[in-house]
Amino acid sequence: MKKIIFAFAFTSVLWSCKTSSSVTSATTKQQIQVAINLNEIKNDQVLVTVNAPSITTDEITYHIPKTVPGTYSEDNYGRYIDDLKAYDAKGTLLVVKKIDVNSWSISKAKTLDKITYLVNDSFDTEKGTKFGDEDIFSPAGSNIDAGKNIMLNTHCFVGYFSNFMSIPYKVTITHPATLWGSTSMTDLDASNTADTFITARYAELVENPIMYSKPDYTTFTVDGMEILISVYSPSGKVTAESIAPEMKTMMTAQKTFLGKINATKKYSVLLYLSTMEENDAKGFGALEHPKATTVVLPEVMPKEELVKSMMDVVSHEFFHIVTPLSIHSKEIQYFDYNNPKMSEHLWMYEGVTEYFANLFQINQGLITEEDFYNRLSDQMERADAMNDTMSFTTMSANVLKQPYKDQYINVYQKGSLIGMCLDIIIREKSNGERGILDLMQKLSNEYGVSKPFNDNELFAKITALTYPEVGAFLATYVAGTTPIPYETYFAKVGVTQSTVKSPGNVFLKGQVPYITVNPQTKEIVVIPNMELNDFYTALGLKGGDIIMAINEKPYSLDNIYDMISESQAWKENDGITVKIKRDGAEQILKGQVQLPYEEKEALNATDATKKTLREAWLRG
Repeated sequence: MKKIIFAFAFTSVLWSCKTSSSVTSATTKQQIQVAINLNEIKNDQVLVTVNAPSITTDEITYHIPKTVPGTYSEDNYGRYIDDLKAYDAKGTLLVVKKIDVNSWSISKAKTLDKITYLVNDSFDTEKGTKFGDEDIFSPAGSNIDAGKNIMLNTHCFVGYFSNFMSIPYKVTITHPATLWGSTSMTDLDASNTADTFITARYAELVENPIMYSKPDYTTFTVDGMEILISVYSPSGKVTAESIAPEMKTMMTAQKTFLGKINATKKYSVLLYLSTMEENDAKGFGALEHPKATTVVLPEVMPKEELVKSMMDVVSHEFFHIVTPLSIHSKEIQYFDYNNPKMSEHLWMYEGVTEYFANLFQINQGLITEEDFYNRLSDQMERADAMNDTMSFTTMSANVLKQPYKDQYINVYQKGSLIGMCLDIIIREKSNGERGILDLMQKLSNEYGVSKPFNDNELFAKITALTYPEVGAFLATYVAGTTPIPYETYFAKVGVTQSTVKSPGNVFLKGQVPYITVNPQTKEIVVIPNMELNDFYTALGLKGGDIIMAINEKPYSLDNIYDMISESQAWKENDGITVKIKRDGAEQILKGQVQLPYEEKEALNATDATKKTLREAWLRG
């Protein structure tokens, strides 16, 4: 999973990953039939009916997932289930006992005909606090807004009976004719008021989200892959057609970069835009699936920022078709949704994926060399703030509990840099002929979608496919506790580090914001009781001040992204006027812009003798 922090107190951005489920002993001749009724929504609750398979035990347990692959958190989706009832064929109620928040035991199970329950949506209860709280990550959650939008992440609505996870699921969803379901699954019902989907097992169902809304979608084909872009924009401000050109450019470049490593025939991008109001989504980013990505972003973002965020998150999620889809361990292949065992290899699932999401852009000419180096510098800076002596494999295997849970975000920083170092080692040893993409292609051929590896055997396999130096790196810096000497690996490609002073963001220090938003009034507020930078002190701004306008342009939650993006163009000593409200009284503050300056690490190509290897690394 990937979580990007838009580092303001009112919003956080996240990404994610997913894969498979467990093999069971039930006969595959049976079928779980599920009915989901979107026509009669009351109190933002949806009725789900599950017809039971033939059960031969006296008791059976029905589970809603605690965790789904790729989210790396215990989210307890069962907390959104109400009034679960079980019936025999005559309609007689059977005794149901709630075992825990996600599990229900049903007695006289041999006579069980069906169960029914109500599903609440998670968007309604999000508090919008920062990464690490108990909110469901929005792209992994659910929205139920009758007649407008249903974000139907299937694990939120449908569970599984113990030992019946490997039999087919048939899901029928009845809905208003005005709503259209966007998904990578094939609808087997020709009508416009019902959709029917069949999956081979529960894990396949979980990997196929559906978004119901007024139809706003576009499709295009990239190298034999059909791409669906579907958008829900409450105000109609954003359309699928308006963002499709950038998405097509990006995904075409990704497919070119990957070559023949993937054969997915259809891929869906489901974009939900949040109003950011009290009962709407507040965790922004994306959650990947083998054939789809769910994305949640704020509708108030300017189009340029929205497209940039889409490119960042979707490019990461799309590369998950390499790993963990094609390359993954048994912990993922046979995932236990309610007692999960985590793999040691988040450095690969998330780190290499994030590295590819940046490398392909320089490789395909979408960004400059300077941009690429700046991204690496930013990752180094953020990784430096984490525990650099914690074993990455130990952290990964224990990511659901402390102190490892708090280090998870480092998979997108140090994990990506691990991928970079491996890439450089392989390039150097092969005289530029091969890199980490070649390694991932070989691992994909060795394993693939249905053949998992043993966690403790992966490093030996990678070493056998590459060089002893790669194995030594993995043992020392990934499994071990030694910090990575990045300068050693940059030197191999003629890149050096230096420290420079650069102007910082006036509204942000690192990941710490200076401003927040009052969700009731939409007012922008300077956060009280914190040390403010030169921009605030020079103007006389104080904690608790409400920023009403800057240079006579009014600002609020509705256009806060305009304010932030426009501040990037401010120059030192520019004249500025800020209208504020302090202790209920309005006043005007006039002065000059004083930018906060920060010392940052910078990377530059300085050794011309290493140019050939550097070019192979960046563009080979």
